[in-house]
Amino acid sequence: MLITRRAEFCASHVCRQPARTDQENAAIYGAEANPRGHGHNFVLEVTLEGEPDPATGMVYDLKRLKEILRQEIIDVFDHRFLNVEVPPFDKVVPTPENMAIEIWRRLEGWFPEPQARLYAVRLADAEDHWVEYRGGSL
Repeated sequence: MLITRRAEFCASHVCRQPARTDQENAAIYGAEANPRGHGHNFVLEVTLEGEPDPATGMVYDLKRLKEILRQEIIDVFDHRFLNVEVPPFDKVVPTPENMAIEIWRRLEGWFPEPQARLYAVRLADAEDHWVEYRGGSL
């Protein structure tokens, strides 16, 4: 069974590689490469997989999941300039793909098997664009 909790945060970032020229960065990232940065209202969905506990009927307490998301993600990312204020984005380009991987990294230790395990991190930076990460090695 899968359960999902949704959270939102606002953050700004610049998608550019310092070793590349402005023209190269613009060709790769488009408007996202603007050196002054830009912001998004990100929508995060975190999905857990597991079997409902026979005693509670729940895979995981969604109130507890909300608190973990607040502590590990929202308090860290919300209203921040990611490239400057949130490691590893001082060294890693904060694309939605890299952000989803980092969010997974920050959450995976909270959900030990067999109760519930982290199944997917889905991050949207626009209504028509999102990424989904399901762990694994890169």
